[in-house]
Amino acid sequence: MSNTFGHLFRLTTFGESHGPAIGGIVDGMPAGIIVDTDFVQQELDRRRPGQSTLTTQRSETDQVEFLSGIFEGRSTGAPIAFLVRNTDHHSQDYEALRPLFRPSHADYTYYNKYGTRDHRGGGRASARTTISRVVGGALAKLVLRQMGVSIHAYTSQVGTIALDPDYRRYDLTLAEQNAMRCPDPVKAAEMEALVKEVKADGDSIGGIITGVISGCPVGLGEPEADKLSAALAHAMLSINAAKGFDYGLGFNGVAMRGSQQNDLWQADGHTATNNSGGIQGGISNGETIYFRVAFKPTPTIMKPQDTIDLEGNPTVMKASGRHDPCVLPRAVPVVEAVAAMVVLDKLLQNTSIKHFFLPINKNS
Repeated sequence: MSNTFGHLFRLTTFGESHGPAIGGIVDGMPAGIIVDTDFVQQELDRRRPGQSTLTTQRSETDQVEFLSGIFEGRSTGAPIAFLVRNTDHHSQDYEALRPLFRPSHADYTYYNKYGTRDHRGGGRASARTTISRVVGGALAKLVLRQMGVSIHAYTSQVGTIALDPDYRRYDLTLAEQNAMRCPDPVKAAEMEALVKEVKADGDSIGGIITGVISGCPVGLGEPEADKLSAALAHAMLSINAAKGFDYGLGFNGVAMRGSQQNDLWQADGHTATNNSGGIQGGISNGETIYFRVAFKPTPTIMKPQDTIDLEGNPTVMKASGRHDPCVLPRAVPVVEAVAAMVVLDKLLQNTSIKHFFLPINKNS
């Protein structure tokens, strides 16, 4: 299995949904960074289950424990190891699914690739493993703060209820003021009502998360095989339930002509428009980077579904347990975290910023 993200800033993850813990090791964290553990915990709390009636009611505190790489509140440059223990896993809820392949889950592919699978909540394929990415991303955000880079994500569509594609129309800080993490309060209420309706029907629904990266300098990303856009796409599509990625105008711009879509340069070094989404030729151009990630409906639903068992025999399954009817509210902090790790990794690869960090001042 490939369980490591990044090049210079690297996160290696471990753990299963119903195992003792989820955890990871961050290697490449610059030394001397103040590690605000309260901030890291706040980021985990945004992803935590049971935070509203729209999410799974699995009751986990998701308290992070740091095991290494931090001394007197600052990073040492050594690997940072961390754990988040699982305390409320109801494995018995999945016993009836042991001999079955759940539709649109990783059961069939894992079983055929590895010859075994963990039927309890999906094991390693569970979205609970995104805990590790949120911790790694929170640490990356602490570094990016010093460099003037900020990252915000929000729910921009659920089902057919969609926001205007222009993120500049919204105060993105409002996204944290409702359960849907949507910066438009009216649309958020409509989305919430739809999710509740779908949940009551024993079904699920998908949508889109928009990400916005501000303050990114020019020059991040490498030509050809390691473009910034490709790194973001790779990272976003590795998130559980992610099914699509675009940046800038993306698919919305395919019907336009070049004369309509081209970003014209101005004397101040900025572009008159930002249809490119802050990335040109795979390299950041200094404008705001914005992108979208499409998420499928949660595959575990409460309706009976046709499937097969381990011997290939047709059967019908009906799931039980606690599941999100829509993954988007809890996926927002995951999208932010993954974006932060990608951007920091690219910043560390950029030799023009290798002397950016100031000497440690213990009195600061």
